[in-house]
Amino acid sequence: MSDPHRRHGTICLVTSSLAGPLSAAVARLAHTLRPQVGPATAAGFDEVVRRLSAPLQVAVAGRLKSGKSTLVNALIGRRVAPVGIGETTRLVTRFQYGAVDRIEVVGVDGSRRVLPFDPDGMIPAELDADVRTVSHLEAYLTNEVLRELTVIDTPGLGSLDSESVARTEKLLDQVSRDAVAGAEAVLYVFTQTVRADDQETLRAFTAATAGRDAGPVNAIAVLNKADTIPPESVTGSDGDVWQAAALLAGRQAATLKPRVADVLPVIGLLAESAESGAFTSADADALRELAEVDEDSWQTMLMSADLFTTWECPVPATTRARLLTKLDLYGVGHAVRAIRAEPEITAGALRRVLLDASGLADVRAKLDAVFRARADGIKAAAALASVTALAAADPGERRRVHDAIEQLLGRPEAHQLRLLEALTLITANAVSMPDDLAEEVLRVGGSASIPEQLGLVGRPPHELVAYALERAGWWRSFASFGATPAQSRVAHVVHRAYFLIWQQLRGASGG
Repeated sequence: MSDPHRRHGTICLVTSSLAGPLSAAVARLAHTLRPQVGPATAAGFDEVVRRLSAPLQVAVAGRLKSGKSTLVNALIGRRVAPVGIGETTRLVTRFQYGAVDRIEVVGVDGSRRVLPFDPDGMIPAELDADVRTVSHLEAYLTNEVLRELTVIDTPGLGSLDSESVARTEKLLDQVSRDAVAGAEAVLYVFTQTVRADDQETLRAFTAATAGRDAGPVNAIAVLNKADTIPPESVTGSDGDVWQAAALLAGRQAATLKPRVADVLPVIGLLAESAESGAFTSADADALRELAEVDEDSWQTMLMSADLFTTWECPVPATTRARLLTKLDLYGVGHAVRAIRAEPEITAGALRRVLLDASGLADVRAKLDAVFRARADGIKAAAALASVTALAAADPGERRRVHDAIEQLLGRPEAHQLRLLEALTLITANAVSMPDDLAEEVLRVGGSASIPEQLGLVGRPPHELVAYALERAGWWRSFASFGATPAQSRVAHVVHRAYFLIWQQLRGASGG
């Protein structure tokens, strides 16, 4: 099949509606440089331009049994990613938009074979093929979410299978590296607490995807299975499960900072069941029957999964077991409380109650704020990193690429790329800054909202204008008189960012 972006051996400029102005500018840069570099580098530039016109690619990573695939299903809104242990869970799977639902098994040799979905509409757990000959899976779905995001599900870390560990934890397998090489952002999933190897893997994983370290612009973490956190283990939770999860997520955010923009609690199983259609009217009817159980028996049943399914009750044990697989004890208890508070609640309204309780809305909002809102800048920055790397081996190519990038970054409309570069330097500890100044750089570069960038959410416009100008002056002075050469480079970028914010605010207010 021919590539629609290619004509007569060259690659056309980005025309997709997904490509923002920064991505288009980088595509033009690659197009202009193409005749000035060798064939191998030119071919690499073609691939960079192709990615710029594609949806933002988000890799979902985490330890084995962290619930990655369940969360992927919730985000897509369809139970399609296999969970548990199987051949297909050992492989990288790319979920992307397609006009026709299909699965393609991509071989190590580049071959492609169409694989049917199983009777439940999911990717089969087994491939009926030697997994060692398979590169990755590509699942095409007629799903609106995937029009703007390509989701890459990766094998779990800490797998009992050593090959799976090598594929993701160390990314030594070149096939898997190629399969996730286009990822520009990372959603990292963990449960309970962040381990030391989680932090190392997050760093290694992002470095292997887009060639840039994780940071508040391109990485989010979620504390999954929030309902399994014992409230008594978290000081200040007041015995509330969700409060305990929120507090723990906040502490883990401090641990992972500045590798991720935030850590959010979520109950992936609840989100998947409520969002994918797995929760049915029959489930709602069963929950209504459970709501009629006397309080003493009900509290006993909620003590454990065994008691829930074996305690004498009008609802059949098999039905109760089915509810556990979809909602777990926390979701069942939450649903019964909602029914008792509103006996006439419909199945649809009960589903929405469960979805609200899952925390998925906050995760999606953060994805929108961090990834979708800044997709153009994230993709353009990753593309510039790729262009630089492609030309690194040849001194002449390296010089021409460097000069062209510097010219691009000198334009006011491209300053966001400078800011992302400064943010990466701070995140990677390549430039040492006092803690308060590093925090400020992360704040200015880590949000698309001007009030959040200034740290003045909810304040009147005139205060924003005055503060932006004041900080622009301060950072200019620091760059000239108080900074080391490395700090000065960052300080000039931050000064320029504040000055452009000030100009934008003045223009908006007509002042």
